Amino acid sequence: MSTPLSTPLSRRAVLQGGLAAAAMTFLGGCTSDDARERVDSAARSDAFAFGVASGDPTGTAVLLWTRVTPTEEATPGSGLGPDVSVDWEVAADEEFSDIIASGSTRTDKSRDHTVKVVVEDLEPYTRYFYRFRWEGATSPVGRTQTAPDEPGTTHALRLAFVSCSNYTGGYFTAYRGVAARGDLDLVLHLGDYVYEYGNGPAEGGASGTGERYGPPELAGVRDTQPPEEVLSLQDYRLRHAFYKTDPDLQSAHARFPWITILDDHEVANDSYATGAENHETQDDPDTDYTAPGSPPGIRPEGDYLARKAAAYQAYLEWMPIREPESWQPEPHQGTQFFRRFRFGDLAELSVIETRQNRSQQVPAAVDGGPNPALADPARHLPEPEQMAWLTSGLTESRTDWHLVGNQTVFARVNSPFAAGTVFSTDQWDGYQADQQTLLEAMAGTQSDPVVLTGDIHSSWAIDLPRDLAAYPSDGNSVGVEFVCPAVTSDGFKEVLGSVQAATDAIAQGRAANPWVRYIDGIGHGFAVLDVTPERVQTDFWFILSDGDKGLTTDPRLDPDATVGFEAAFESVKGSRRVTPAAGTLGPRSDEPRQAG
Repeated sequence: MSTPLSTPLSRRAVLQGGLAAAAMTFLGGCTSDDARERVDSAARSDAFAFGVASGDPTGTAVLLWTRVTPTEEATPGSGLGPDVSVDWEVAADEEFSDIIASGSTRTDKSRDHTVKVVVEDLEPYTRYFYRFRWEGATSPVGRTQTAPDEPGTTHALRLAFVSCSNYTGGYFTAYRGVAARGDLDLVLHLGDYVYEYGNGPAEGGASGTGERYGPPELAGVRDTQPPEEVLSLQDYRLRHAFYKTDPDLQSAHARFPWITILDDHEVANDSYATGAENHETQDDPDTDYTAPGSPPGIRPEGDYLARKAAAYQAYLEWMPIREPESWQPEPHQGTQFFRRFRFGDLAELSVIETRQNRSQQVPAAVDGGPNPALADPARHLPEPEQMAWLTSGLTESRTDWHLVGNQTVFARVNSPFAAGTVFSTDQWDGYQADQQTLLEAMAGTQSDPVVLTGDIHSSWAIDLPRDLAAYPSDGNSVGVEFVCPAVTSDGFKEVLGSVQAATDAIAQGRAANPWVRYIDGIGHGFAVLDVTPERVQTDFWFILSDGDKGLTTDPRLDPDATVGFEAAFESVKGSRRVTPAAGTLGPRSDEPRQAG
């Protein structure tokens, strides 16, 4: 049974907390017909209607982000509007009576009038306030923080990690729950920040096998923009802009710095280097695009590489992420999204990207047995250059812990439905040579490895055995993995049709995978990781609905839902195994400094 958050933040309180007034219009229904008008109206009602955000914090610097609308026609995705100069300020206090740093930066239509500035020469482990100004308009005030990276001093480290935030899947209660906390250093978003699907009717209902993805009860209530599947640069810009009108998402961005990485839905479902499951090209020999009654959602979608380039450009414009290759440049293929963060002698965080260059997925079985292609060393998840960066970072690490921000489940997951096969070849199980290479690197590092994962819309705590056949008798686990629940995207309950079906499948999965110490495929929400020299602990928080509304079976439908503590697991330093924790996290061992 989940324990409610002691100080839940109501939707009304979020709106009264200083977000742009235009965001209020998004609390009611938003149909396909008026979605574009809502984005344009928001932009025109407030120069900074899409909020503020910060990201990629180090001990002495942080990136600040916003989007400005300089003229009526310069709405998101329009490709219109003049070059403008936007002022920024960083202060020690929310009233800006003690300004620490300030300056101006240029933006224009080539970057959809988004604004980024990296503020340098800040103090480690210190909280600041920031805002933007343009032509008499002032943005909402954001709060940010530098990393606890101070030589010779070990500070606390606590972060929320989230993934899979599908707008049509439900209200963003999980983001509101994150924003309500006062004890986090940062938010780590592990991918599927936006989804590419449209609002059209879905084949198969809530499982999302057609155009729409999410509960049918929210059709016409929580629709997205553009109303069709996103394909072009304009489409992706509009989709990001629409997401950032959500007041709960705005609040979470304004409250903490974020570290973000993309997964597949920022482009298209189950993407790989040259295509995606959710991408059809006009010359696909297996598809008759002129046939009457063709399935909805299937249409010629053009050049995949052009689509991917457009999606990446919009992501880099609209997310609080430093410009690739201008910071921590490493050998890579394509665009370098992977990067590393340090938190003193306590921990490092390597954030990896596993879609851009991966080999195409293959079936789990052929001719009645496991597919030998799964272990082919020529098939890769991250490109070889990135894998070399990751493994050398692990083996050379000298901090207590080495965290890995990762998209798809790293641990072996045997299928509970088909003996002798893996559950999903879109996960690391589909690239077993890379999987084994990383396990060997984990075994050879003095830092305890902790993999943080999203993607699978469920909560997990997992040991990572080097040798599955010998587990658990020889204690050969070389690290641990924690998987966060989805913010809104369909979990096991929705896919399998009922709580009972999900519960039965989880029991079968546990039996087939004894190194999996915990799974929940029903709750949606977020996870919180706390790191000390002695242990890491992950708390799982699920969204909860008022039973009087009859929405307890799907609290995603309740705009006034809250969040509650569900379960906690830890890994003691040196054990490299998961065990249940005594209870939810208590106070931090120390607090960030206040600037000034």
